[in-house]
Amino acid sequence: MADTLVYRAEGAAVVGGTDLYGFTVTQWQLPATYPPFAAILFVPTTWLPVDALKVVFVIGNVALLALFVRLSWRFAGLPAGPVPLLVAVAVGLWLEPVFQTVLFGQINLALACLVLWDLSRAEHAIGKGFALGVAAGIKLTPAVFIVYLLVTGRVRAGLTALASFTGTVLLGVLVLPAASAEFWTRRLFETGRIGKPWIVDNQSLQGLLARVLHTPDPGALWAVAAVVTAVGGLWTARRAVVGAGSESWGVLVTALTALLVSPISWSHHWVWCVPLLAVLIAEGRFRMAALVGVVWTARSFWAVPHEGERDLRLPWWQQPLASPYALCALGLLAFAVWRVCTTAGTAPVRGGVLVPSPRTKSGSGVSTSAGTG
Repeated sequence: MADTLVYRAEGAAVVGGTDLYGFTVTQWQLPATYPPFAAILFVPTTWLPVDALKVVFVIGNVALLALFVRLSWRFAGLPAGPVPLLVAVAVGLWLEPVFQTVLFGQINLALACLVLWDLSRAEHAIGKGFALGVAAGIKLTPAVFIVYLLVTGRVRAGLTALASFTGTVLLGVLVLPAASAEFWTRRLFETGRIGKPWIVDNQSLQGLLARVLHTPDPGALWAVAAVVTAVGGLWTARRAVVGAGSESWGVLVTALTALLVSPISWSHHWVWCVPLLAVLIAEGRFRMAALVGVVWTARSFWAVPHEGERDLRLPWWQQPLASPYALCALGLLAFAVWRVCTTAGTAPVRGGVLVPSPRTKSGSGVSTSAGTG
């Protein structure tokens, strides 16, 4: 539970007034990498002994998985029931990103719950976007969903998220001015501080290219690929929502895009495979769901040689095994492009408000919202 120990050290730095970005902990010499606002939230982790804190994080992450499964179930439009949900939680624990989140004592499930809950709310719900902004203030990656809201025309929710994110930054400046100045002017740009981007743990686009090209720094090629992926992903997400009325694919495409273009997306960051599986099952794409489930449970990248710098010397036939999440995400983006192009124009607009297309169960006469949650 190395990450739990990092969080506790961050909270202790806030309480003790010591250098937030000057320490390292555990045998891997892990530093603080989150914004100062996150460190403020981690202060309560100092109130418990380490062993008790680990127990709390394990129980908390299992509870968060149950909540995430419930949110994903509702988001996908699947019929709710205690038995299917319990089975889904039990199966979900075997998904590698979820298992690693519990093992490391990470907060990925908490952030994903904040984002998915907020995006699943009604368009005119009070404060829609606020929780998303808070999640972005804790860990910057969710900020891409703010852009998603804006490009899909949810300006009020997008501005609310931007305002709450700004509030987290200002709170950090107020409580930890020196650490805030250090993070936003220096530490934010030190991606190497998080870890080596070329190791198999990193399932981002940069990690994939570094291993394929056998170089620790893919440089400009990665930058161009990341920009193209970001633009293409957000375009697809917008088409999914505005053109096809599929909020579910809009959100999933945005999540996959964010994980791909992030300089480092450790394997435990990919907990968005949970709602992805729920949506595929809800759409009756059982073969695709089974394939995706295999990708996120096989743990193939742990089977390839990866001690020292062996990650950079993998032969061509081991490359798919070393980058399964990135390759699967690219394939899913391609599928999403095909999906939105073949269903474009099916979402009616009334009074400037998007009305998702109905999905009718064959023979039942029952219509449900297609991926609106």
